[in-house]
Amino acid sequence: MRAHLVTLIAAACLAAPATLPATASAAPLPTTVDIPCAGTIHHQPADWYLPEGTPRGLVWLQHGFARADGNVADLAETLTAAGYLVFTPSLPFIDPAGCTLQNLGDNTPFLNQVAALFTTADDPTAPLTVSLSAAAAAQNRPTPPLPHDLVFIGHSAGAEAVEYVAHHLHTAAPTAWQHLRGLILLDPVKSFLGNNTDTALTDLDHTALPILTISGPPAPCNNFGTGTVALQTLLHRDFVGVRLPTGAHTDAEGASTDALGEIFCGTPQPADVATLQHLATDWTTDFLTATTTPADYPTGTPPTVPAAPGAEPLHGA
Repeated sequence: MRAHLVTLIAAACLAAPATLPATASAAPLPTTVDIPCAGTIHHQPADWYLPEGTPRGLVWLQHGFARADGNVADLAETLTAAGYLVFTPSLPFIDPAGCTLQNLGDNTPFLNQVAALFTTADDPTAPLTVSLSAAAAAQNRPTPPLPHDLVFIGHSAGAEAVEYVAHHLHTAAPTAWQHLRGLILLDPVKSFLGNNTDTALTDLDHTALPILTISGPPAPCNNFGTGTVALQTLLHRDFVGVRLPTGAHTDAEGASTDALGEIFCGTPQPADVATLQHLATDWTTDFLTATTTPADYPTGTPPTVPAAPGAEPLHGA
């Protein structure tokens, strides 16, 4: 597994950033977002996706290890078409000061600064608002209002990042916490070092925050399912998501994956991508509207998820 990781890092360093598919229905608005860390300001690339009309909510969609904002463009477009304002920052995976997406030592100071993007979102001079305004202005688009209600969606190592940021909001930012409506984890992966996943989920288990996963079968790219196992072990809830038995780690990227992703982590199949995008969109809507779409949750004996044929319902501790 360590050899696989080193090879993936080397390949990622040579890979070109993902580009939006030619069939895209909603173009990203590229910009940057400022994130302080280790005495400097990181001007991180970021894309915004603006829906038609007033956004129904804000979705932070975070890519995985050694990936970039363009790799989650397909899912971002789907969520935008459903009416959501989507923010997809590129976060570093290598940094000697620990300013990284995944934990290679202690990246919690960096993730605390990522959390600050949302705790200061009401300030028109704060990084998140400035980033959105710059993205819209560069494309001669009006800047939409930044919604208060939030959903965090993370893929792979990005799932651990959104878990930890949610934990930070719960323990240190009560105003922002009350606007967080749920987490969706896409084939989550625990970092090799540290305990960010366990710390976050142990804390969040005692809250009413909805937390659901769409996972693939254990494989090298999801560290053999460690993130999913943690979810099932640490959350004391009946239903914690689904596993797609034929899924690939790249399902979350869909049409915006690339050759690197396919070589190392498999080729996403249309049926699995469609299931993932359907559930992620419906669950986002359920979280933000405090409703339940019956077909997206287990029914019957044995339990099945009608909207995800062949998917295995996952249960907590």
